[in-house]
Amino acid sequence: MATFNKINNFVENLAHGVHNFSSATIKVVLIANDPSSLSTYSQIQSSGGELGSANGYTQGNKALTSVTSSQTGGTYKLDAQDVTFTASGGDLGGTGDVFRYVVLYDDSATNKNVIGYYDYGSNLTIADGNSFSVTFDSSGILTIT
Repeated sequence: MATFNKINNFVENLAHGVHNFSSATIKVVLIANDPSSLSTYSQIQSSGGELGSANGYTQGNKALTSVTSSQTGGTYKLDAQDVTFTASGGDLGGTGDVFRYVVLYDDSATNKNVIGYYDYGSNLTIADGNSFSVTFDSSGILTIT
């Protein structure tokens, strides 16, 4: 499993009240370009690295489900149900489309701010009929202590 990497300005955004995870809609996108300097979904779109809307993938449209948050002993945990993308009618996103990063962003925030990303280490393609799952481990998506 890839490791979660928070975007640097995520901490500042959190302190300034940009994110409200008790009511936020968190979405997942698949991109090819390094997202470490991208802070909003519009920057992801401008970078041109997101998979194309085709064959089972729609740009910016995969919301996490069963999002939960909890706080115990001063540690906050954000979690959600695992996400699966399935290619249907051709390679996911279109023939030859690849991705390396799975990016989470807050669709409810005014600027659709990026939270963080998973780096899978090399380019991936989801061939027609195959699936790719983003599995959140037992510690959830992120913890804040």
